[in-house]
Amino acid sequence: MNQNEILVSLDIGTSRIKVIIGEIMNDSLNIIGVGSAKSNGMKKGAIVDIDQTVQSIKSAVEQAERMVDMKIDRVVVGVNGNHVQLQPCHGVVAVSAENREIGDEDIARVIDAAQVVSVPPEREIVDVIPEQFVVDGQDEITDPRGMIGVRLEMEGMIITCAKTVLHNTLKCVERAGLEVLDVCLQPLAAGTVSLSNDETNLGVALVDVGGGSTTVSIFEEGYLKGTSLLPYGGDNLTKDLSIGLRTSTEEAENIKLEYGHAFFDDASEEETFSVTIIGSNRQQSFNQLQISDMIEARLEEIFVFAAKELQRMGVTDLPGGFVLTGGAMNMPGVLELAQDVFHSNVRLAIPDYLGVREPQYTSGVGILQFAYRNARIQGKELFPSVSAEYEQPAPQKQKRVSKQQPKEQTSKPKEKKESGFSNLLKYFFD
Repeated sequence: MNQNEILVSLDIGTSRIKVIIGEIMNDSLNIIGVGSAKSNGMKKGAIVDIDQTVQSIKSAVEQAERMVDMKIDRVVVGVNGNHVQLQPCHGVVAVSAENREIGDEDIARVIDAAQVVSVPPEREIVDVIPEQFVVDGQDEITDPRGMIGVRLEMEGMIITCAKTVLHNTLKCVERAGLEVLDVCLQPLAAGTVSLSNDETNLGVALVDVGGGSTTVSIFEEGYLKGTSLLPYGGDNLTKDLSIGLRTSTEEAENIKLEYGHAFFDDASEEETFSVTIIGSNRQQSFNQLQISDMIEARLEEIFVFAAKELQRMGVTDLPGGFVLTGGAMNMPGVLELAQDVFHSNVRLAIPDYLGVREPQYTSGVGILQFAYRNARIQGKELFPSVSAEYEQPAPQKQKRVSKQQPKEQTSKPKEKKESGFSNLLKYFFD
């Protein structure tokens, strides 16, 4: 395996930290290693404890290193949040070569020229995303290398972040013993994996529902037009279940993953399970229908907030509809509920790679694809990310948690069910 073709992404989420190792061969990506660890120092998409976050990053990295038997030295880090801002930019340079052939140096100069804009002192430029190059008036060029011209222009988008938030994130990564190769905007990365060219051209909303937050992004005319972060996610569903079932957060999370259903009308009364009441050894029985009532109410609220955020961003029409992704979307019934709320075409986006076929890995896989593509256009050097063989610690037995598939429902004529939670929400939002 050639170490010079390996790239590593780091997705620091509220509920889990994911490390994905990808091998780039002939411009195609193969996933060769995955590491995932519980995120302890994050709340609602922000770092609240640096030491705990560093330990979580180390755990996820070690897990990925054991899988490929290599040591990870450098990573591409994903950033997200309401502190991210997008700003259009434009740069112009004269082609320097005597034969007027455009090369890497000209690309670097025009990107530098585009960054000469006034940025507030509390903000920092993270990246410049070229949208198109213009050579002597000819526009819509994606890569002008090798072309002949006198004047080279670039139109693109500058991504800026709050300095404090960005530096805290990078400090965590560096304290975990890793070097930051590049910083990547997560909505752009997730869009690379989740969306087709037709969807981004027509106009589409990407709703990424994670553990502690939901990111709503708008793509139109092929580019990201705006992004916003809501402080609600899958953890809110877990808290609701914990209160409703009077059980621990850990047990509520397991019940959500194993028996959760997001659409009340399709939930099954026959799917039953027992729960340990918190503060005692007593157990109580519940069925899927009862917890579905709670899950649907909270998830409907998150979708309604996402729809209101789109209105605030000035979005009126979305021919491409809605695309859902993120760890919280790995539950039956989410598509039916989303169609009910958005009144539009909705689909679920899952990465099509072996070992990461779950919506929680969308951002991590996207970071690899987007960083490689962007580095190639800008002439950045991203390799190598790994070094010599990883020294394995003493082997430990690891529990493998198998996800139980929902049982098939017996075909019985069903009566129309009435949901107290959802009816209350409907009246409230109407």
